[in-house]
This record gives sequence, C-alpha cells and structure tokens, in this order.
Amino acid sequence: MDRILYRDAALTDARSPHLQVGVSVLVSDGAIEWMGPSDSEPDPGDARVVDAGGTTIIPSMVDAHSHLSMPGGSHWIDRGQDPRPELEQVAEENARLLLAAGVRWVRDVGSPRRPDPAGGERAMTIQMRNAWVGRGRDAPYIRAAGTWLTKSGALPAGLTVEAEDGEALVAAALGQLAEGADLIKLYLDGPDKDTAPWTVDEVGAVVSAVHARGAKVTAHATRLHGTRIGAEAGVDAIEHGFEIDADTAATMATNGVFLVSTLAVMSSWQSFSTTTTIPRFVEAGSRSAIADRLEHGEESLRIARKAGVPIAAGTDFGGGSLRANQLAWEVEAMVRAGLEPWEALAAVTWRGGELLGEPGAGVIEVGGPADFFLVHGDPLSDPSALWRVWRVA
Repeated sequence: MDRILYRDAALTDARSPHLQVGVSVLVSDGAIEWMGPSDSEPDPGDARVVDAGGTTIIPSMVDAHSHLSMPGGSHWIDRGQDPRPELEQVAEENARLLLAAGVRWVRDVGSPRRPDPAGGERAMTIQMRNAWVGRGRDAPYIRAAGTWLTKSGALPAGLTVEAEDGEALVAAALGQLAEGADLIKLYLDGPDKDTAPWTVDEVGAVVSAVHARGAKVTAHATRLHGTRIGAEAGVDAIEHGFEIDADTAATMATNGVFLVSTLAVMSSWQSFSTTTTIPRFVEAGSRSAIADRLEHGEESLRIARKAGVPIAAGTDFGGGSLRANQLAWEVEAMVRAGLEPWEALAAVTWRGGELLGEPGAGVIEVGGPADFFLVHGDPLSDPSALWRVWRVA
C-alpha cells in the first residue's frame, strides 16, 4: 500500500475567500484517507511524510474548454488537417502538460474526425478517450464533444460536420452520440456574422433530443445573437460569450445555462509582438479589434456574474494560442475582469465539475481521489501562484 502524508500545508476548496492553514492530508493508494488540522494528525505509520509547509493544496483543475488532439497556436485551423498520427502525438503531449499543471479533468469541445483503428471514423478526442481507458492517473479524465456541428461556411470544410437545417442538425447530433460523444457542440456563430445559423426552435429540438439520451449540449457563441439563441433554447453552456447583455444573462440564469469563460485567448493575442501574424479568425485582424473584443468579453463576464449565471472556464488550448498547461492564465484574466480570486478558482475547479455533471471533479474530500496539487503562494490573494506548481499528488 502506497501512503503519503502531506503535512502542514494551507488548503483552499475554492468556496470561500479564506485559506485553511495548518492542514495535513493523508493519501492511501491514490485516495484521501484523512484530512484535517496538522496538530490532530493520526499516526502516519509507514506513510512517507512530505513537508508541505509554505505551500497551498488546491483541488485538481477542470479545463472546461479545450481541444485535446490539436496543437493550437495561430495556425490551429490548418493543423486541424494534420494526419491522425500527428494528432495522436499532440494529444499525448497535451495530456502530459495538463497533468503537470494540476489539470486533471478536460472537457474537449471539438476535434477533427479521422479513421479509427477500432473501426469507422470518429472525432480524434473520442478515440483518445477510448484508447486511454485503464491508464489511470497517467491520463486526464476526458469528456468529449466529438466534432463541431456547423452550417456550411462557418469553419473551413473538412474540419466540421455540417447541417443546413434543423432536421439535419438533430440527425447530426444524434450521430455524434452514436459515435460515443459525451456532449454535443453547436457552432452558433456565422457564416453570417449578424445572424445565428439556426433558430431557437431548431436548437431547442437538439437540446430535447440530446437531453433525452442523458447527454448535454454546448454552444460556441461569441456574438450576442448566437448567445441569445442558445440561452433561449436552453443549451447547457455558452462557450466564450464575448457579447452578453443583461436580458440574455437573465435568460441564462433562469435556464441554468453556464458561461464558459475564455478571456485569456484574447489576452494572449494581445501579447504577441508586432511582427506576429494575427490569426485570420480574429475579426478585422488587428490589435485594436482584439482589445475591443477583450473589453466586451470582460464586461460580459461581469454582467453574467451579476445575473447569477454559473461560470466555468477553459483555455481553448488546441483551438487558440494558449497551451494545455496555461489554465492559470484564464484565472488571472477573470480576476482582471472583476471576479474575486476564489470565484475564478471555483470556475476552474468545482464549477467545472458541476458543468460536467461530475460531483467529484475539482473537489477535495475524504474518501475521494487524491486529485490535488500544491503551489507556492496563496492563490486567493495572488492568482499567479497557480503558475508555481511544486508537485501534483
């Protein structure tokens, strides 16, 4: 039996603005056997003692918006055409980066389709999820959406499954579930930037059909029109949500629709040097346009928070410029936008678990898995502490 006692750390469960101090955690074979004040420790017996003084224990994080099998960067759309072996290698590298950064759960919201060695063709992340069964703590826990469902012209051909009307959209969604998707991803931007591709009734039909099968529906929506359609149709989450007004936020709150924040994507484009090519999917292709979208996104997050919309968060790694080990960047971005540090940390821990429907994700509790990591510093007063990962349990 492998037993480790982490002694005399601080701890946050991301549910209050205050750290618990002087905490010890006893881990036995990957599960939390005991947790409590260090001055009340049980006899550790043969456990290896780790002096965790000066560090903070944090629940393993949930990246609620990711693209596990894609390399990201400014050419991510082009890289979506890469052959299967390269995408598979990318997924392995992303998995390594995630775990080292304290991210245990991944919600993949779109990956390219490739032939599956097990037969047929399906989204790459579904293939990786299936292939990694049995690897235990050597791989992240994955919830995969399959492939983006779009109307033709919204994204380059070959990267998505296209549906031109409501009937085809429902059929495509059910087809994704049949191939093993855990959730469905709708693309509610474009191809006409001023009009959502489907109506409330059409999206609502997908929601009803998918919910009837015990799965969830999420919607990419950076524009207000798509966000309104998704909110009124009762999707489970809006991805990005860079344009949200008070009425739409109220609808989201009433219908229990999450906002999945990805502000750091815009922050990362801003950080590029003047010689870096702005990705072609960033509207207007200019830094002023990026700054404007970031400002609108920050205001949308504040509006959603005020309305009581549940908030999760992700990096958009693989589909943007962030990488798989940079979820801390999104926490910092949310704090800059106005969230308290503990609220931003909640968004990447237990709130992400709520969105996944996984009550143990992003949670530290006796009897549960030892899914936590240790950082130097206090993330409730200094979110940059999340970059200073010392070790992962």
